[in-house]
Amino acid sequence: MTGLSVRRFPSHDGLELAYRELGTGRPLVLLHGFTAHGPQLIDPGPAGTIAERGYRVILPDLRGHGDSARPHDPVSYPPDVLADDGLALIEWLGLDDYDLGGYSLGARIVLRVLVRGAQPARAIVAGQGLTAISRASRQGGRYRRVLTALVNGHALAPGSADAEQAHWITQLGGDPQALLHVLDTHVPTSEAALSRLTTPTLVAVGDEDHASASAEALAATLPNARFTKVPGNHFTALTSPELAAAIMAFLGRPS
Repeated sequence: MTGLSVRRFPSHDGLELAYRELGTGRPLVLLHGFTAHGPQLIDPGPAGTIAERGYRVILPDLRGHGDSARPHDPVSYPPDVLADDGLALIEWLGLDDYDLGGYSLGARIVLRVLVRGAQPARAIVAGQGLTAISRASRQGGRYRRVLTALVNGHALAPGSADAEQAHWITQLGGDPQALLHVLDTHVPTSEAALSRLTTPTLVAVGDEDHASASAEALAATLPNARFTKVPGNHFTALTSPELAAAIMAFLGRPS
């Protein structure tokens, strides 16, 4: 699955970004989480199951991730640029009747794209909660600390949670400097703005995810949302068959 050919498109600022496609049928743009890349939504994520059910699943690599451009100049990471990129991809592909979904950071981008005028028929917001979406403070926490240590070549305590996170970022081929800049692109979305979104939306979260209660609050804020919990924490819920099943129950088989 990860051998899918890489395709390219220019974003609004001319930066070249990557995407892959899996399956044929109704288009579904699916956005990955922070430090990940598109193919991780295939194996062990839900994209393969969705494609088998008659969907053309479009999997971009976010700016600063995967096979997309990873510039180190902070000028390339203005506020809300990931939403800019999502809108650019939709326009580049000429999509007018499509669905849109994302996991974790990808889910946050889905909501930003909706607020800025995208009109998918349905939306999927998974692994994300109201608190992270609506707060205006600097984002990152442990990610910012770990990425800063990697950029500066600072040692992390062996066996610590920070060291484990640094290991996975390195194993995934992440670019610490680019990822640090990505953290600063976050634009909060107010509850008032969310309450005006009428797109039918599935809000899904792992039952052991730290964002579980906040995800339920997010679903309550969206006027046309369905809320569901699936087994797992923030990382393992993505791999659960129940997440793929919940998405398919929401989307249905394309006509």
